[in-house]
Amino acid sequence: MGYPHKSHPRETAVLSKYFGDAEARTLDGWKKRGGYRALEQALQMAPADVVNVVKDSGLRGRGGAGFPTGVKWSFMKIGDGKPHYLCCNADESEPGTFKDREIMRWTPHALIEGCAVGAYAIGAETAYIYVRGEFTECIRRLNDALKEAYAANILGANAMGTGKRIDVYVHSGAGAYICGEETALMNSLEGKRGNPRIKPPFPAVAGLFGMPTTINNVETLAAVPHILINGAEWYKAMSLSSPKSTGTKLFSVCGNVARPGNYEIVMGFPFKDFLYDLCGGPLPGRKFKGVIPGGCSVPIQTMEEAEATMMDYEGFVAQGTMLGSGGVIIFDDAQSIPRMTARHARFYAHESCAQCTQCREGTAWTTKILDRIVAGQGTFEDLDTLLEMAENMTGKTICVLSDSCATVVVSALQKYRHEFEALITGKRSSSVAATPGAAA
Repeated sequence: MGYPHKSHPRETAVLSKYFGDAEARTLDGWKKRGGYRALEQALQMAPADVVNVVKDSGLRGRGGAGFPTGVKWSFMKIGDGKPHYLCCNADESEPGTFKDREIMRWTPHALIEGCAVGAYAIGAETAYIYVRGEFTECIRRLNDALKEAYAANILGANAMGTGKRIDVYVHSGAGAYICGEETALMNSLEGKRGNPRIKPPFPAVAGLFGMPTTINNVETLAAVPHILINGAEWYKAMSLSSPKSTGTKLFSVCGNVARPGNYEIVMGFPFKDFLYDLCGGPLPGRKFKGVIPGGCSVPIQTMEEAEATMMDYEGFVAQGTMLGSGGVIIFDDAQSIPRMTARHARFYAHESCAQCTQCREGTAWTTKILDRIVAGQGTFEDLDTLLEMAENMTGKTICVLSDSCATVVVSALQKYRHEFEALITGKRSSSVAATPGAAA
């Protein structure tokens, strides 16, 4: 399968520059494209200096939380006499998100180099790439690249001839959404059930195997070598709006849109231009109705909100949602928001680890009520019950899966309540599809 779309002139290809280039998958091909120069440079620096460059660049976590990467790395206390670990979260399970897998498919050495640099910076000799089990091609590409890197002495007991040890391993997950949560990921790596852990202690204090650990997203780590080679100021300069949101970001686009695919743009790009210019606008004869901009865990936007948004962390928050993972899910005027909401709730109910009562019961009952409404058997009291349940599901569980389900429901009810009411009264809006399965 090739790269989903041809590059647009308004994109800024950094991480995606070699997507679709099969030669970039090999060690020789990657080195011809500048690969492993950043690792060579990092190994000649003090770990704290590597951390400071990343900190100065303003790079923030690209997996959804948006926490400053350099600050996270600085929590790791080098010289504490404990083994440290780096975990790369490659369990890309957030609905609507498919950018990390492209990095692993096309540029596996980029991720491995980022992991090696990150491991060195936090004083870790071991890094684990935890890959979603369904990504069989990604796992194969990464393992092939690791064999090349070890054979060339880039990794191992004498990484690049420096006498420093850096080992990188690929670990295959088993298809659980919850293992994308960092502490559940660590439990899974340890061979335990993938249940989230109570924090504190935080991973930087007691993480994998009880030792100090840092967890970073694929896209985050893949950006690090570029920052080291080109400098923090170069990375900060790639921003059109907020100085707190720097660099480029990969956005995955799916749903009712002319040109779905992965797009790489600088932070602060106008969302209106992104949707109508880069992504080609709605399908013929249709109009956009709403957008979920950061994977299905973030609030839905009306088109009025979306068209006023600047695409960075602050810009999305200012318009009532979040950047999240960058998974853009687009709905046109043929889609039913209640049906879409029920589908998302069903996903969360299915993927709940069932550890917390509010999540286990809340997601299940939310799904049942929404299914009843979609079937035309709901009541107005059901809408109040959904909001009350969402309140009880928010901020009261070990992880945020329960909150994510509540977020979808609350934002849909706040912004498209008339569609829910139309199903309850039996007076469907003409813009709501009546056929089952019409929702995205």
